[in-house]
Amino acid sequence: MALHPLLPLSPYEPLLADQRWFPAAEELRQTAYEKLLPPLVAKIRQEVQDWRNANYQGASPTSRALLRWWFDTEHLTESADGSLSTFRYYFAQREAVETVVWLYEVRRARDKFDMLRFDASGAVSTGMFDEDWPRYVLKMATGAGKTKVISLLIAWSFFHKLYEQDSALSRNFLVIAPNIIVLDRLRADFDGLRIFFNDPILPDNGHEGHNWRDDFQLTLHIQDDVRVVRDTGNLFLTNIHRVFLGDVHDPSLEDDDLRDYFLAPFGPRPVGKTTDTRADLGEIIREIEELAVFNDEAHHIHNPKMAWFKSIQDIYHRMLQKDRRLALQIDVTGTPRHDNGAIFVQTVSDYPLVEAIHQNVVKHPVLPDAASRAKLHDRTSAIFTEKYDDYLKLGIEEWCNATHDMWSEKPQICGAALRNFLRKSSQAH
Repeated sequence: MALHPLLPLSPYEPLLADQRWFPAAEELRQTAYEKLLPPLVAKIRQEVQDWRNANYQGASPTSRALLRWWFDTEHLTESADGSLSTFRYYFAQREAVETVVWLYEVRRARDKFDMLRFDASGAVSTGMFDEDWPRYVLKMATGAGKTKVISLLIAWSFFHKLYEQDSALSRNFLVIAPNIIVLDRLRADFDGLRIFFNDPILPDNGHEGHNWRDDFQLTLHIQDDVRVVRDTGNLFLTNIHRVFLGDVHDPSLEDDDLRDYFLAPFGPRPVGKTTDTRADLGEIIREIEELAVFNDEAHHIHNPKMAWFKSIQDIYHRMLQKDRRLALQIDVTGTPRHDNGAIFVQTVSDYPLVEAIHQNVVKHPVLPDAASRAKLHDRTSAIFTEKYDDYLKLGIEEWCNATHDMWSEKPQICGAALRNFLRKSSQAH
């Protein structure tokens, strides 16, 4: 695997297009680089880099003002002890945001035919795109800050629609999670709209002639806890099941998600901290007249026959009936792949796990030494904590060593805590 020797260690430094990771030996970079990336990424990545270096030429005043505020302006944040530190977005976050703005506004890539212009593989066809609306997939390693990218693009769409004449973007947003666990994580950031004020997303009033903070009027609706829905200025945060239309049917072997079917004898699936009452959120969303959709952990939308895709498609058709359009669909995921392993052809930006590990954005995997691995043996048992006892003990030992400072006074607590967790997990299964 080729990791360029000049790839920066700092996640804040620009990642140059000709120094990016690709899944082959370095000597193949000149001949195979474009063919081994997601088919649209290589050309888009280079052109976005050139556009950035040209000071965002061709973008609207609103987009340029936001991009300069987010990425070229110094932001100081106050720590708990009162000290000030500089806030900066990771370059991968910046590149993802810039890619969407450039594609949508500068290159006006709004459908499958426009997207084909960036194919470097020669193997992409219009039949590989299942949607008829603008859809961009952002591949970002888990832990690289996908929620920050979503929040920046929400602000961009909101202000573009507000300030730019004839803008086709939206001030209403549907942010969809695949399950209650991801939804609870999103809620931690969006509850009270805190991410928009804790991060330097909203420019100061007066920045390049607008009162950004005063004009950012947005109401958060979580799951079915829907407050008064205005024509614009709504952020709907929900898991995908609330977007389906129709009554909830009995679990069946025909379902795409079989968890309800197999868990039915044990009662309803557990819910998280989010509201879990029943209301027709799906119908409410279909009645508004402008909308942009954001899908978190979007690898779950891997099949056009799935209810997730069909729900968004139905929203699109409802808007067409009112002579409206779905403004935008943004999918963020670390693994944008179909069941057969093929990459989502709509992938336009790629920050792979290899680069994220290299830049310490995510944790480094640790491999025990060869002598320790040689002692590992499976045991005969149906209980996984017994069958893989050697592996678990070695994992506990390695983890305790890696967190030595935390457990230096009472290292036995470390092992005891993990062993207790594993015992309970085994009982639960």
